[in-house]
Amino acid sequence: MPLADLGDVQLNYRLIGPEDAPAVVFAHALGTDQTIWDKVLQRLPQNIRVLTFDLRGHGGSSVPPAPYSMGNLIRDVERLMETCAIQDSLFVGLSIGGMIAQGLAVKRLDLVRALVLSNTAAKIATPEIWTRRMDTLRRGGMPAISVDTLQRWFPRSAWKSDVYAATQTLLERTDVEGYLGCCAAIAGTDFYTPTSGLRLPALGIAGTEDGSTPPDLVRETLDLIPGSQFTLLRRTGHVPPIDQPEAFAERLTSFMKDTGHLAK
Repeated sequence: MPLADLGDVQLNYRLIGPEDAPAVVFAHALGTDQTIWDKVLQRLPQNIRVLTFDLRGHGGSSVPPAPYSMGNLIRDVERLMETCAIQDSLFVGLSIGGMIAQGLAVKRLDLVRALVLSNTAAKIATPEIWTRRMDTLRRGGMPAISVDTLQRWFPRSAWKSDVYAATQTLLERTDVEGYLGCCAAIAGTDFYTPTSGLRLPALGIAGTEDGSTPPDLVRETLDLIPGSQFTLLRRTGHVPPIDQPEAFAERLTSFMKDTGHLAK
């Protein structure tokens, strides 16, 4: 996959689909990379243009020194979309990716015409919680936080599954500096006021077993956007694109049709 050199960071990205097709941009969760969307992309219509990428500090992207701000992450995506000549996108963000989606929509409505906010919120946890997590990470590295994180991400019934094991591998190979940088960005973000000013089609997706961003938190954020939709997926937690890709892709396709982003 190519690297986009944005000056202070190089982002690993993938751009597929017809150049004149409606664009859909995907932003992944903390401690993962763009591969979490692969099973979903396999189930989407082919007549769309898809952009996926690794956040700074994640996957194949470069790792600038921590801490990062949410403004850094939003600016990264803004420049990447400009590099790829993408406008009027449907932007799908999961967890920290959903926070980036909110901030980008507030800043650049020319780039975002509709939002899917999955397993995310206008504010996630508290600065104190993030500080404790970062302290644990500095002492023990990614393995020190992986089990606790994944048990909040997955239903108990999936804890011994191959999907859980593969996600643990993905999480534990995340660069510590990159993870710390993005933790700092989340800790410093409260989008309740900016998100309440958004006026665009929006869909919220939550998992019944999500211990990181519970359904009520996701719903509360979507309620800030007039006319938004909300979907609760059963038997999944924080990362439905990984363990419920069929249901996620089905709901996303339906929303694309509802918003005119995809012909019915």
